[in-house]
Amino acid sequence: MNILYAFNKISIYLLLFSAIFLSSCGSTPNVVYLSNLDSTKYTQIPKAAFTQPLIQTDDILSITIQTQDVTDPSAFNQTSNGSGNAEQKSTEISGFLVDEEGNVEIPIIGAVKVSGLTTNRAKDLIKLRASKYYKEPTVQVRFSNYKVTILGEVAKPAAYVLPNEKVTIFDAISLAGDLTIYGKRDNVMLMRDNGDKKDIIRLDLTSSQVVASPYYYVRQNDVIYVEPTKARTAANNSARTTMITIGISLATLLITILARL
Repeated sequence: MNILYAFNKISIYLLLFSAIFLSSCGSTPNVVYLSNLDSTKYTQIPKAAFTQPLIQTDDILSITIQTQDVTDPSAFNQTSNGSGNAEQKSTEISGFLVDEEGNVEIPIIGAVKVSGLTTNRAKDLIKLRASKYYKEPTVQVRFSNYKVTILGEVAKPAAYVLPNEKVTIFDAISLAGDLTIYGKRDNVMLMRDNGDKKDIIRLDLTSSQVVASPYYYVRQNDVIYVEPTKARTAANNSARTTMITIGISLATLLITILARL
């Protein structure tokens, strides 16, 4: 009788442990962004200051120079086609490469040092140089390879070229089709180059404080990684879950049978 009692006790503990394990694996994740805001009131929160990114070595720039001087057709609509032609594949980025010395080589104008400058400052500098050759030139400078990489629990993980320089963390993950239901919204990892080191930052997208974070705006070559929740682990291991469920059922049946003896 003592053996039967001990067996029943162990079986009950096993049953309770398995139930707790399954419930913790299948818990519903927090899927609401900025969930700490009061949904019944109008709210204003401070926003992080935006800092324009600086041009670096190996960046690719789209540079367009236009002039009203129609007497010099060779100077009209000088664009960033120096690194490619019309037969290039659509996935290839066209533009002016910033070399190891921080220069871009522009036809007629020559080498212009742009590393360490914002695109606005680079535009002013190129316009000044272009004024020596063209009448009242108009210059546009943009990044052609301003990209972030988004991995993990998102709908479409990939590297994305951003449409402009002022892109928030929410803008970036929207390009990847948003987080899946299994993504940890309260612990999104952002990896950022910092000289010869890599900064690792954790962002809580369920808190309104993320809007005031200095990492609210993404930068060139940022990597965003969304970790899976325990529910994803449980979903991916359905075979183990099935076996545990069967084991609990058999243990319950065995306890019932032995209790009636």
